Amino acid sequence: MEKNLQNEKYVRMTTAPVGRLVTSLAVPSIVSMLVSGIYNLADTFFVGQINTQSVAAMGIVFSYMSLIQAVAFYFGQGSGNFISRALGSRHTEDASRMVSIGFFSSFITGSIIAAAGYLLTDPLLSFFGSTETILPYAREYFRYILLGTPFIMCCFTMNNQMRQQGNAALSMIGIASGAVLNIALDPVLIFGFGLGIRGAGIATAVSQLVSFTVMLSICGRNGGLRIRFGNFRPTAAFYKEINAGGIPSLARQGLMSVAAVCLNQLAAPYGDESVAAFSVVSRIGMLAGAAMIGYGQGFQPVCGFNYGAGRYDRVRKAFVYSLTVSTAYCLILSVLGMFFAPGIVGLFRSEDAEVIRMGTEILRFQCLSFPLTGMVVMSNMYLQNIRKTVPAVIMATARQGLFFIPALFVGRALLGFRGIEIAQAVSDTCAFILSIPLTLTALRTMGKAGSEP
Repeated sequence: MEKNLQNEKYVRMTTAPVGRLVTSLAVPSIVSMLVSGIYNLADTFFVGQINTQSVAAMGIVFSYMSLIQAVAFYFGQGSGNFISRALGSRHTEDASRMVSIGFFSSFITGSIIAAAGYLLTDPLLSFFGSTETILPYAREYFRYILLGTPFIMCCFTMNNQMRQQGNAALSMIGIASGAVLNIALDPVLIFGFGLGIRGAGIATAVSQLVSFTVMLSICGRNGGLRIRFGNFRPTAAFYKEINAGGIPSLARQGLMSVAAVCLNQLAAPYGDESVAAFSVVSRIGMLAGAAMIGYGQGFQPVCGFNYGAGRYDRVRKAFVYSLTVSTAYCLILSVLGMFFAPGIVGLFRSEDAEVIRMGTEILRFQCLSFPLTGMVVMSNMYLQNIRKTVPAVIMATARQGLFFIPALFVGRALLGFRGIEIAQAVSDTCAFILSIPLTLTALRTMGKAGSEP
C-alpha cells in the first residue's frame, strides 16, 4: 500500500501540469507560513501591550531564534533536498535513512545549543544587542525559548522534510496546530495569569512541543517516510549530502541572525524605541514574505523530483511560473505597505509615537525593494534544489549577509539612523542584480553534459 502511494506520487510529480502542481503543493505551505506569520504578529501585538522594552526584548531574542532556525534548516533542507531527488530517482531506501538522520541530528544539536544557552544567558543577550533596560525582559522570555529549542528545531526540520516529499498539507497541520495554540495562550498567560513577557515565552515553548508531537505522529502518512531510530545510521556520505543541500540554508538563516545582532547593536544607541521599531517591522516583513516563501516551498519538491527524474524542461517551467507569481504578489503588497504603513505599525505599539514614526519610515523603505525579493528567493531555492552548492550559498548569503551587513555599517557611518533604515532596500537591490547571471547560467546549462554535479 505504502509503495503504491509512493508510485502514484512519483507519477503525479513528474507528469501533472506544472503550474497546477506547484500551486496545489504551495497552498498548504502558504497557509502554514501565513499562520506562523500571524502568530508572530499576534505575539508582538500582545507583548506590545506590556511596554516598549518587552517588544524590544522580542527583537533581541529574534537573533537566537534565527540562529536555531538556521541550524534546523541546515538539517531539514539538507536532508529534504536529498530526499526529493532520491524519491525522484526511485532510491527509496536511501531517502528513508536520510529522514531519520536529519531528524535525530537536529534534536541532538538543539539539545546541545539549549544547554549552552542556559550557561551563557546574560552574555548572549548582551551580545545580541540588549541594553540594561531591555535585559530583564529579554531574560524572562529567553529562558522558555531555550526550553523549547530542541522541539522548535525538529519542527523546522520535519516541516522541510515533509514538504520535499510532497506532503505539504500534513506539514501544514503540524505547524498550524502549534501556531493557533500559541495565539490562544498568549492573552491567557500574559494578561489572565499576569505573567507578562514570561507568559509569551511559556506559550511559545508549549505550542512548539504540541507542533512537534503532532508532526512526529503524522509524518509517515500519505505515502510519507517514517522516522525510525533504527534508520539513524549516519555516515560521512549522508552528511556530505546534508552539507550540499543544507549549507545554503545555514548560511542564509545564520547570517540573518548575525544581521539581527548587528542591527540591534547599531540601533540601540538611538533608544529602546528604535530597537522596538525594527522588531515590529521585522515581524510585519515576515508575514508579508510568508506567502511568497510558501509558494517557493511548493516549487521545491516539483524542482527536486523532476531534477532527480531528469525532467529538466519541467524544472525550468516550474521556476518561471513560480517567479512570475511571487513577483506579482510582492508588487501588490509593496504598494499597500507604502500607503498604510503608519496604521500597520500603530497596531503594535499605539501608545508610543516614536516607535510608530520610526517603524513607518523603516517599513516604507523596505517596501521600495520588496518586489525584487521574489527573484532573490526563488533563485536561491532553485539553485539549492538542483545541488548547485556554491551559487546557492552565494545567493543565500547575499540578501542578509554579503550586502546587508556592510550596508548597515556604511549607511550608519554616512547617514546615521537613516542609513540603518535604508540598508535592507540597498541589500535587496544588490542581491537582485547578483541573482540574474547566477540563475540564467544554471537554467541554460541544466541537463547538459558536464554541467551536473
